[in-house]
Amino acid sequence: MAAAYLHIPFCEHICFYCDFNKVFLEGQPVDEYVDALIKEMQLSKQLHPEETLSTFYIGGGTPTTLNERQLEKLLNGIRSTYSLPKSAEFTMEANPESVSFEKLKIMRDYGVNRLSMGVQSFNNDILKKIGRIHTAEQVYTSVADARKAGFDNMTIDLIFRLPNQTMADFEDSLKKALELDLPHYSIYALILENKTVFYNLMRQGKLPLPSEDTEADMYALAIETMTKNGRNQYEISNFALPGYESQHNLTYWKNETYFGFGAGAHGYIDGIRYHNHGPIQQYLAPLRENNLPIIRQQQLSKNEQMEEEMILGLRTMAGVSQQHFAEKFQTSLLDQYASVISDLVTEGLLMLDGDRIRLTQRGVFLGNEVFRSFLM
Repeated sequence: MAAAYLHIPFCEHICFYCDFNKVFLEGQPVDEYVDALIKEMQLSKQLHPEETLSTFYIGGGTPTTLNERQLEKLLNGIRSTYSLPKSAEFTMEANPESVSFEKLKIMRDYGVNRLSMGVQSFNNDILKKIGRIHTAEQVYTSVADARKAGFDNMTIDLIFRLPNQTMADFEDSLKKALELDLPHYSIYALILENKTVFYNLMRQGKLPLPSEDTEADMYALAIETMTKNGRNQYEISNFALPGYESQHNLTYWKNETYFGFGAGAHGYIDGIRYHNHGPIQQYLAPLRENNLPIIRQQQLSKNEQMEEEMILGLRTMAGVSQQHFAEKFQTSLLDQYASVISDLVTEGLLMLDGDRIRLTQRGVFLGNEVFRSFLM
């Protein structure tokens, strides 16, 4: 069983913190792009006819910038190419300003059963300052429309450590998010990525960010608040009611097989990581000739695969199973990383819990230090 990620790179506005592969919607060959996505899936299916998909995820960019006709064509193309099991998790990202009841109804008609909405904050002033073009009021409308269309499995994203964000403001966003009573929440710290508006402002000393201590307090508040409200932390940035954990993202964290479709998408098949062309025209050109748009492939060595197994698996609160590691790589996890694990346990960042090795509470806050330790 494999997962699939499909990328829609179009946006009506570029957020100041975003470094994903994206372009302004206006003037783009959206219809040809949708046709190309369908062709890419068909070509991939011919190469891997034996693969059955357990999850499908449409992300971006902003997938809901597609109009109703384009959206229906894309979803029909997915359904025509892949026979998803009834139990398959089929997720689509949506933004409050570009999703409508009509689009939500089309999604449900084609089997999309999970909605992931980019919210980031419930403070309209902060939303403007980070380059978002929706309002908190539109979030409430979108969630109500989604429920009316038949969605009960929904998640929203929140970001903390935003410019001028206070503890009180973040606490208010958490409160309002939970009032929506959704089964899943993703809560991330702002990361300053190269070539973004925020990165350039930071370099100029013009980005008023909360302190590191405040950032840590915000994260602690998120964990405490979500846990009190029954949303268990199952990954560093993700919280869910039991049974509502993101099955698609768990595929990544378990270091399992997934396909990547679309401009700039990544995939991981048979130990090979591949990367599609990012620029739209460079993505479209090979598909016009019935060729896959892959720009780069890398066969991972056994050591690289084991490193990724640890770095990805330790993001989850369940951690890494020693038995599964031994079966997958024919070697003992403790033998492979004896000194690294010993040091991290001594530092109070990792713990041995029966068969599993996982982050301690302190390790959750210092995850990046732990992950770097496994890079040989």
